[in-house]
Amino acid sequence: MNFLLQNWYLILAALVSGGMLLWPLVASGAQGTALSTAEAVRLINREKGVLIDVSEPQEFAQGHAAGARNIPFGQIEGHKSLPSNKALPLVLVCPTGARAGRAAGMLRKLGYEKAQAVTGGLKAWRDANLPVEKSAAAN
Repeated sequence: MNFLLQNWYLILAALVSGGMLLWPLVASGAQGTALSTAEAVRLINREKGVLIDVSEPQEFAQGHAAGARNIPFGQIEGHKSLPSNKALPLVLVCPTGARAGRAAGMLRKLGYEKAQAVTGGLKAWRDANLPVEKSAAAN
C-alpha cells in the first residue's frame, strides 16, 4: 500500500497510456457500421456482399449504384428482397449515407450482423468513379 501511495503518478501514467491504447478499439466499435467505397467493393466482390439501396423508388430511378437492390428505408423490416442468409454482408447505400446508417442498425437488430453503410452514400460512390445506372422509369 505504501508503494501505491508513493508512486501514484506512475500508476496514473500507466492508466492513461492503457486508455490511449484502448481508445481506437472503442472508437472503431462505435463506427463499425461505416464502410469506405473501396471496402464496399471488396465485400461485394470477395465476400458475396449484397448491395442494397435504401432510397425511395423515385431517387433510385434517378441514379443508383450498379447492381443494387432497391428496398426503401420505410419498408426494410421483413422485406422479401432481403437475403435469407443472414451471414452475408449487406452493403447499404442512399444518396447521403444517413438513411443507410440507420438501416444498417435496424438490420443488425434483425440478425444481419454484417450490415454496413457506405460512408458518404451515393455521392461518395460517384466520387470514387464506381458504376452508377438509372432505371428506365427515370427517363
